Amino acid sequence: MPAINRGEVWQVDFGMAAKVRPALLLTGNPADDELDLVTVLLHTTSLRGNRWELSIPKSFLKPGAFHLQQVQSVPTVRLERRLGVLNETEMNQVFDALAERLRI
Repeated sequence: MPAINRGEVWQVDFGMAAKVRPALLLTGNPADDELDLVTVLLHTTSLRGNRWELSIPKSFLKPGAFHLQQVQSVPTVRLERRLGVLNETEMNQVFDALAERLRI
């Protein structure tokens, strides 16, 4: 597996129910003594118009939003291919929105 970094958006296989979809990596490569997992934030094109949808338009993503209620940890073997990366300002938007969602 190539190096993976926080802020990258990957095509991730979430299984049959959730299908293959883009997700933002909130964590990077796990250390050798950690579980082989990364924490991700799913991107969806099925918008509901609620407060937990964070739209960050990127040329490598279909119109949609990162769904702040869809934070998961997945094995790195589920990462299929890198689509692109969010910049520091965009990642700050994500972390601010997650802090509000999680009340931290």
